[in-house]
Amino acid sequence: MNILTKSNIKNQNISKPLEEILKEGARKMLQAALENEIAEHLESFQNLKDDKGHRLVIRNGYLPERNIQSGLGLIPIKQPRVRSKEQNNKFTSAILPKYMRKTPSLEALIPALYLKGISTGSFQEALEAILGENIKGLSPNTIVKLKQIWEKEYQTWLQRDLTDKKYVYIWADGIYFNVRLGNDRPCLLVIIGATQDGKKEIISIYDGIRESKLSWKEVLQDLKDHGLTAAPLLAIGDGALGFWSALEECFSETKQQRCWVHKTANILDKMPKSVQLHAKTKIHEMYMSPSKEKALKAYNSFLKIYKDKYPKACICLEKDKERLFTFYDFPAVHWQHIRSTNVIESLFATIRHRTRQTKGCGSRMTTLSMVYKLAKSAEKKWLKLKGHNLLAKVIKGIKFKDGLENNKQENVA
Repeated sequence: MNILTKSNIKNQNISKPLEEILKEGARKMLQAALENEIAEHLESFQNLKDDKGHRLVIRNGYLPERNIQSGLGLIPIKQPRVRSKEQNNKFTSAILPKYMRKTPSLEALIPALYLKGISTGSFQEALEAILGENIKGLSPNTIVKLKQIWEKEYQTWLQRDLTDKKYVYIWADGIYFNVRLGNDRPCLLVIIGATQDGKKEIISIYDGIRESKLSWKEVLQDLKDHGLTAAPLLAIGDGALGFWSALEECFSETKQQRCWVHKTANILDKMPKSVQLHAKTKIHEMYMSPSKEKALKAYNSFLKIYKDKYPKACICLEKDKERLFTFYDFPAVHWQHIRSTNVIESLFATIRHRTRQTKGCGSRMTTLSMVYKLAKSAEKKWLKLKGHNLLAKVIKGIKFKDGLENNKQENVA
């Protein structure tokens, strides 16, 4: 039972205003960060306009106020809202995701700060700014010890037994970060898989060269050496990866699907901005068509319209034709998952290499273990694939055409 004394009352009167000042400072900082994030998003789409010259991505007031739990207590935040007329350009805040109700845990926050290029000595200041001044005991020595623990966890994870693992789908991509390793800009080779019951798991995190067959072969061979002998049924990734040549040697029976997000960006990069909006609409028709036949009609239409004026863009589209439409041979409810590598892109969205490279040089093992820790923290919140009950049929080899079982196709016909 608390006894109210003059001393206690005096201390409460002093501490309460101080906490309120700190909380208001944190609120203003977070609000400013959100406003800046929105401004950068709008600027990146400022040239995207409709036929009448109206911008397709615009500011649209604020979302309803919500409270975010932090080290200083609840902080009220009004998140800016964006209106987009294009489905692919819908805005999701990396700072404050839709369902986030509290500031990140240290297990996710410390790796994110490291990969952003913040030095060990600056962690205390950065963490206080994010979590409030109640965060104590995180001296540089403590951070170093945490890093060492996580490095051991990562090394143990690399040696785990994969004998009983079977993945239906896998996604592969190379991710760049701010932290510099020696004279090189590091690329982390990441593979995520979907298990037989629809759970998504981190399969591998290695460093290497994104376009190198040898780098990816080392990754895949290491997985096989640790017991992963069952070939995934489908692999999804960017066409520029050295992953594909390595996959054909290590798991030759795995079907291939090129990422439509990467492919769209690569095609539009070879076209002037004045035609990109219309070209993007035609590309969208290809992979959003309800059937492969209609998708190929949109594909041929694109080539007829643009081949003479923009041959490089069309060559980029044509070279992966056979592997762009593989998803039509799988359940339609899975298409949103297997048309792109968004599962990897979204995982590292907040710490991708968007700004200039940091001057400081990081440790290879520390960088790998930090990425591992961040990924494993995110993995806990991943939902199962939609329509995961259909994975059993995919595994059994039941044939699908345009997203439907063959026998159901015949019944519809």
